[in-house]
Order: sequence, then structure tokens, then C-alpha cells
Amino acid sequence: SYVRFDIIRRIMTRFFGIEVVMVMGITDIDDKIIKRANEMNISPVALARIYEEDFKQDMAALKVLPPTVYMRVTDNIPQIISFIKTIIASGQAYATSQGNVYFDVKSWGKRYGVLTTIYPDTQDEEVDTDKRHSKDFALWKAARPQELSWTSPWGKGRPGWHIECSTISSAVFGKQLDIHTGGIDLAFPHHENEIAQCEVYHQCEQWGNYFLHSGHLHVKGSQEKMSKSLKNYVTIKDFLKKFSSDQFRMFCLRSRYSSGKEKKKNLLIVEICMAFHACFPSWQCRAIEFSDESMDDAKHLLQAISSFVRDANAYMKGQLVCDPVREDILWERLANTKVTVKAAFADDFDTSRAVAAIMDLIHHGNRQLKAVTKDAGSPRSSVVYGSIISYIEGFFNALGMSFGERQVALGGGDSAVLSNVIDELVRFRTKVRHYALALPEAAAEAVPMEGAAGAKGPKQEQKEKRQQLMQERKPLLEACDSLRGDLAAFGIHIK
Repeated sequence: SYVRFDIIRRIMTRFFGIEVVMVMGITDIDDKIIKRANEMNISPVALARIYEEDFKQDMAALKVLPPTVYMRVTDNIPQIISFIKTIIASGQAYATSQGNVYFDVKSWGKRYGVLTTIYPDTQDEEVDTDKRHSKDFALWKAARPQELSWTSPWGKGRPGWHIECSTISSAVFGKQLDIHTGGIDLAFPHHENEIAQCEVYHQCEQWGNYFLHSGHLHVKGSQEKMSKSLKNYVTIKDFLKKFSSDQFRMFCLRSRYSSGKEKKKNLLIVEICMAFHACFPSWQCRAIEFSDESMDDAKHLLQAISSFVRDANAYMKGQLVCDPVREDILWERLANTKVTVKAAFADDFDTSRAVAAIMDLIHHGNRQLKAVTKDAGSPRSSVVYGSIISYIEGFFNALGMSFGERQVALGGGDSAVLSNVIDELVRFRTKVRHYALALPEAAAEAVPMEGAAGAKGPKQEQKEKRQQLMQERKPLLEACDSLRGDLAAFGIHIK
């Protein structure tokens, strides 16, 4: 979800020029953190900071842009208490003798369930706690012995999960939120409860304009989502030992973030909640199958794009000799691709259709890069290929991928210098190969004199000389082929 919604954020800013203010709320105190901290004999706050830093490092490794601001729950306890007091004063929440505070779902009536159509008067179960109704949810939890807590009007305790997100988003955005994102499993009860809390607090008809929910990753052949609780997950660090962040981002681009068909209007502000048990990015959603095969497909797409960029650059530098190019066709294809990509992104961020348009442009660009053995001296169509490369690289760079020439293979601070060194190496190999394949003019043009004795002699002599030269220069060609193979191992391919 983090990568998928990072892509959406980039689309809004880079392709539609929309300024996005993104807030990420960090749940740094909850039952799981407290339990784990007790097991490790450290404070929950210290453990939360470790988790937070680890999370930020993982996001950086996946090239996910940081939010405009991080907001921790423990830094906003007074604001949360004030938020709860307002909900109680409105009559939609109640405190119990045990020091808990609950949202009274039935008192909110039919307005509860606007997101997921779950209503408070259905499927009620017997209550064995101090709640009035089973669907009531905690705004404040009374402290347990030796548990981290804060003083409140209802006694020592800590916030419930849902209230922290409502308070943090309201502190930044007030009573109107443009986009809220999260996994589809958070639609109920988390997002549903957030809506109820905020609409009571702000006394508004609609707090959030859009809720975007992403589908889960499923291991191929399984109906179960990939999750920590099911122990069928792969950590980001382990994943990146096998695949690159660009490969995973291409995997995400090849499918919709959801299967919803809702149209979105101009969006200005985004709030994204994050907890260590997750609170992140819809409407109708479908699961995305994850497997090594699907990752290999993404990898092959990246290789095809890199290969085209290399070949087009080689053509523009004169290292790849081709027949004359139909520039009019390529200019038209480029213009059509730009229109298709913009339309796809405007249609619920349809990245799969946008990538398909890019691959179609590459297909037509490749069709005209047919290598020939002899340079006819025709002018090269450098401008059109330069424009195509610029657009393709700009497209992927805007979406968080590295598609400058050879960046996939090289990377690092010295990649620009190394790229120039490789250019010189490729140029030298090309000269050596041309020399090895070339024959002296006399060898190619000699004609035996009419009536001369042994008229076939000179021709035979030239043939033998040709064979001798080919034999002498064979090691040069083999060395060129060997260099080509060695460079390919590093992701640098020469045609």
C-alpha cells in the first residue's frame, strides 16, 4: 500500500500539478507495542522509536517519499483528550465506572455505516464488558497495572486506536479532508469509526471526500492475504536482497491499486495514517497475486525499457547504424502516448494502461531501429529519439524509478563518470570490430586481366589474402564478443 499510494501522490503532483499536503500519523503506543516491550524489558516508547526508524529506512529503500509531517500519538495526548471531551459533550460517547470511554454507536443512528453500509441495529451481540452495546468502540482505555498511561478526566489511561487518527488529521486539516488512504481491511471498523468521530466532533455532514483503499497482496495460489499475523510475509529487507525497488514498483504499476471505477475530482490534501500494525491506503478492491513469476515479469519489462533506451542512445551517437527513420510516425506515436497516459491517470490512476501505452511507444521505436551493416550516410533522426527517451525517462522518474541511461545497472554517486567510461569503452570496441571486419579496397575490387595466363591466379590470391586477414583478425572479433558478454553480466547490453 505504501508504494501504491506513493505512486498516486506522485501522479497528482508531477502529472497534474496538484500540491499535496500529506500527514502520517504514527501509532507509537498500543497493546502489541506494550506486550513486546515487556518481553524485551524496555520501555514502549523506546521500542516504538526503534520500529519507527526501521520503518522509515524501509520506506526510503522502496523510494517512498516522506510525508509532509509525521505526527506521533504520544505527542498529541492533550489534543486527544480534548477531542474525546467534545464527543462526550455532544452526547455520542460515555464514560464508565471502570475508567473507559466508548463511542455510542446507536446514538449516531443511520449515519454510522456510510462507508461500509454496516448499521448499528444489526448483528448485535451480547456484551460482556462495560460497553452498552457490542459495536461501541473505545475512545479511551483505562490503564492496567504497570502500563504506560496519561492522566485524564476519566482516570489514568491511553487513547483508543481510532480516536488518535481522527484527532491528528483534524489538528492539521480541520473539518474537511480530501483523501484518506488505507488497506481495504481498514474500511471497517477503523475508517468507519474515524468518520463517525470526526463528523460528531466537527458537527459536519461529510468529513472525508474520498477514501482510497488498496487491495491486499496474496501469495499466488492462496486466498490468504500476505500479513505478519499469518506468518506468510516477506520483510522488505529480505525482499530487496532478491529484487530491486524499481522492480517492485513496476510490479505495482502493472495493476490498478483497486478495481474501483469512481472518478476523482481535483484533490488538494491527503492524510495517511500509519501504525506499526498498519493504517494505510478505495472502494471496490481486489487482491493482487504476488509470486516470483510476477516479479520476473516486472523485471523483464524493465530490461526491455533499458534495452530500448540504450539502443536509441547508441543510434543517436552513431554507434548503431540503421535505415532512414520515419520521423512522422514516431512523432505521432509520441503525441498519442502522452494523451493516453494523461487520460489513464485521470481515470482512477490507471497505471496499468499508462505503462501499456509506454510499452507500445517503445515497440514502435524499436521497429525502426533495425541495424544495417553499411552506413548509407543518411542523416540520423536524433531529435525524435531524444524526445522519446526524454519522455520515457521523465515518466518513470516521476513515478519514483531510476531510468537515466544505465542507472539501473550502475547507480551510486560515481555513475555519471562510469557511464562516460563505458561510452568510451563501447566506442573503442566498435572501432576494433569495424577494423576486424573491414578488407583493403584492393582485396574487394581486384579484377583479373583479360587473356592473362593463369587468369584465376590474382582472384585466387585475393581470396587467400582475405581468408588470411580474417584468420588474423578473428581474435579481435572474439575479444569484442567476450567483452560484450562480460558487460551484459553487469546489465550493460551492446547490440
